[in-house]
Formats: sequence, C-alpha cells, structure tokens
Amino acid sequence: MQARKPDPADIVIIGTGATGGTAAKVLSERGLKVVGLDRGPWLKPKDFSGDEIKYVNRNFLVPDALLNPRTYRQDENSTAELSGFSLLPQMVGGGTVHWAGWFPRPKPSDFFQHSLHGDVPGASLADWPYSYDDLEPFLTKVEWAFGCAGLDGADRNAPYRSRPYPTPPMPPTRFGKTFYRACETLGINAHPIPQAFITQPFKGREPKHLTGFWNLYGDPTQMRSGTATTFIPEAFATGNYELRTECYVKCITVNAKGEAKGVVYLDPDGNEVEQEARIVILAAGAIESARLLFLSATEWHPDGLANSSGLLGKNATFHEYVYATGVFDRQITEPFDGYVGHYLSGGSMDFYETDEKRGHICGSIIGASQVGHPINWMLPGRPIWGEAAKQADRDYFRHSMKIGVCLHDLAVESNRVDLDPTVKDAWGVPVARITHKSHPNDLALARWQLAKNSEILDEAGAKQITAVTHQRCTGNTFHQHGTARMGFDPEKSVLNEWCEAHDVPNLYVIDGSGFPTALGVNPTLTMMAHAWRASEYIADYHAKGRKHRLERPLAVAQ
Repeated sequence: MQARKPDPADIVIIGTGATGGTAAKVLSERGLKVVGLDRGPWLKPKDFSGDEIKYVNRNFLVPDALLNPRTYRQDENSTAELSGFSLLPQMVGGGTVHWAGWFPRPKPSDFFQHSLHGDVPGASLADWPYSYDDLEPFLTKVEWAFGCAGLDGADRNAPYRSRPYPTPPMPPTRFGKTFYRACETLGINAHPIPQAFITQPFKGREPKHLTGFWNLYGDPTQMRSGTATTFIPEAFATGNYELRTECYVKCITVNAKGEAKGVVYLDPDGNEVEQEARIVILAAGAIESARLLFLSATEWHPDGLANSSGLLGKNATFHEYVYATGVFDRQITEPFDGYVGHYLSGGSMDFYETDEKRGHICGSIIGASQVGHPINWMLPGRPIWGEAAKQADRDYFRHSMKIGVCLHDLAVESNRVDLDPTVKDAWGVPVARITHKSHPNDLALARWQLAKNSEILDEAGAKQITAVTHQRCTGNTFHQHGTARMGFDPEKSVLNEWCEAHDVPNLYVIDGSGFPTALGVNPTLTMMAHAWRASEYIADYHAKGRKHRLERPLAVAQ
C-alpha cells in the first residue's frame, strides 16, 4: 500500500523519552512545528500503582521480549541468544517512566578521558568535542525546568554550578543515616544524591510521596519528574507540537541530495505513513537509534545511514549496577523499613576520579539504598521458595541495605550494536544484537569499589556482607551510550559536536548514542542537557539556514 503523507513538518522527533521530550519542549517553544512519534502509548499517573508483580515480574512497562526481542553475545565468535538486554519502556516518557530518578551531574574529567589516560590497551577512549563548561548552562536549564532535589555544597568534589538545586533533598531514611554515620567515621564525604523529583511545590506540582518502591514503577503522583508529565505537556501548550503514539518507525528516508527526507512508520491501525520534515531527530536510545540507522541503509548508505566511518553501533557502553548487601542483627538493630522512605538515600563521589593505586582508572558514584521489593528483594543466596524463604524474609528484609555502584565501563570498539542476521521481531524486522565483553578495567573497578562498599557496611555494623561481583554486562541499569560517537573528524566519528550526522546534514541523534565515553554517574541529566544544547543549536542556527562549528578544545586538538 502506498504510504499516506501528512503535511511536512519543520521537525520530526523519533522518541519522547528523556531526550526526545526535551527536544520537543525546546523546539516547539522556539516556534517550530514539531511532530513527535513514539512506539508505545501515553500512560498517565492514574494508570500506575504499587503492584510489584505487574511492574517487576511482568512487562507492564517494558517491551514484551517475545514481540520485541534482542539478542546478546559476549564476542563475535559466540552465538547470540535471545535476551531482555536493556529493554527501556517503549512509551511516552521512555525511561523516565520507570526510573528511580538518580540525577547527578557529570564531572569535568568525564569529557577528556583520552587526554587524561591516553591509549589504554583494549579500549577506545576519545575526548568529547565539548567540555563540562559548555554543557553547564544546559544542565542548569534542565534541573530548573524539569524539577529535581539536591543539597548545595554537600559534595565537596562538585564542579561549578550556576544555580542552586530547585528543591531540597528528602530527609535521610534509617538506612541512609546508618550509611552517613559509617562514612563519617571512615572520613568519606557522604551526601544526598541529586534526584529527579520535587520536595516542595514546583511549577504546579505537589510532592506526594507514597512509597519507596519507585525503581521500575510508574509514579501515580507527579512528585517524580518525567517527560510524560512535564516536557511533553509543555510542548503541547505551545500549539506547535503534535504527538502520535503507538507508531512503529520502519526507516529514515533520504532524498537525492543525501539529506534526510523524513520517516516511514506504521500507525496504530497498521497503515504505512510517510512523514516528511526539514530536520529529522533520532532520540530512541543508543540501541534502537543504532538499529534504526542500520535499517535505513540505502544505495548511497549501504552499511547503514550515516555510517561512512564504519563506526555506527560500535563503542557501546551500558554501565552495570553492582552492589554489596549488608544484613544487620535484628536483635540489636532498629528495622530500616526502606519502603517508607525512598529507594535511594545517600551516596558519595569520593571514589570518582582516577587513582591508579587502586589498580584501575576512572571511578563511579556509589549510592546507599534499600534492598528492593518485598517479593524480589536483593539478598544473595536467599532461599527462593518454601518455609526457608519465608523465614529469610522475616529475619532479614527489614534489616538489610545495600551500597551500589553505577559502573563506569570503558569504551571498546568491538562492543557494539548491529542487526541480528536471523532473529526478527513481531513485525518481521531484524532485531538489535548486542556484542559486549567487559574490559579488564571494568572488572578491576568493580572489585575495588565493592570491597570499599563492603568496608562501609562493616563499619555500619552489618553482621553478614555479600558483594555481588561483576561477571558480565546485563544491561540492568538501562543506561545506553556510545553507538554513534560524536567528534570533529568524520573518519573517526558518526556525529559532529552538535549531534548532527557528518554524512547526513539534517539528521540529528540527540540521545546517549553520541557520548564518546561513558560517565561514572547515571547519565540521564547529561543526556537531557546534551539534547537541550543540540535543540538550541537547531533552533538558533540550522532552522534559520545557518551553521556554526566549534573550535577544537586544546585537549582534543592535541
């Protein structure tokens, strides 16, 4: 059937999550006519609850792996197997629907990893084409438009910020206080981790904290920030934004000049629609964005759209959440009851910067948290059924806590996303295949940091401590970066410093795909600021027929 063609738009954005929602707000508020496409529905706060089975054990938010499978292998000599690797929610709001909301800033060192560490054997480090100072105004804009909570001056290692946090942090939970006391004894600077929620009235929203079980759940209030309840409605309010949900994008089209022409998608009734636009923005997450660029191969782009460098899909980084759990003596320790506070309470950035005496480079944020949900809580070695499981729940659930690590994994060129040659989704389209093997530095960082986390738990008084060691990346953080690396050189990168494809001058990829390296913190704030920065460039320059290139920073030029 011939594709139906609505009127052309100024801009079409694929995805409405953290980055697509940010672009929708910024561009529509600048007066551009924007069409937003999302794979899934637009769920509202009334659609959410605290049903653990529904959210954690079933796929109410994340894609059905039978309809939308992925495959995973550790190296190209292994057979890829079906996997639920990093299946972000495919719905309006994307990952901001189910996240816990860690919202820390990156550090200046994150942007110059190659300049700091040189050519690390087995890794493919590269400097970013812009710096922390370049991004700082946009980090601030996101924090104040989106809503977050934090404590100014608490992190002694914090870089410059131009404005304070919009709202203060929540009071520490009982396990948070335990973490703070142990860190103080050990001389560790512990503090509230900034989080994407509000604790005071903010832009018409009221803080209504209902439960500590927010991680992997939708929020039935509007206390937690998400693009589905903030930026998308604000884009609608401009009159310049049109949202089309439950649309399966098949490919990005290209005209005879090599420019992006628009997208072809299937609407909710299965009809094929062609939406043309002056500018195409891809914001589907680093896995699905790479997949769609491969699916958009043409006679002029036989190896995938925007892939003349051959780097599309490569240098993928995902983080991995690893942790140490401490069990405390229920006879002498007051119950933590983490479910009445919040999932996260307290963290530290003291181990973030490189100290090669530890046996590795780079470092990561750490965070103290409750052990999870009543049915699916994290206690290594816990009996899984019968009276023994029930007794373990009675004895340990209210008397346990964990300290986790957002593992800063090094970029490796062979760690990549491509199309699986045999497995297809329910629409008959090849699925994303993830190839990823952890660099030795990742393993060394995990071992050292888990030992330090265990030391903190020991000082806190835990009688039983178990570190869950890093075996391989499972995609359990849902953090995705690096599959369309940014840079100044078209032979060594896919995107330029404004997230525009070198090969396709009106195609932008504004999610974490462009990150040359991973961060040691949760990346969503950085991704949103990255998208806001690119969107302002599109509105101020590209949409007005102008271009602007940055000078290479000294560290990059060398």
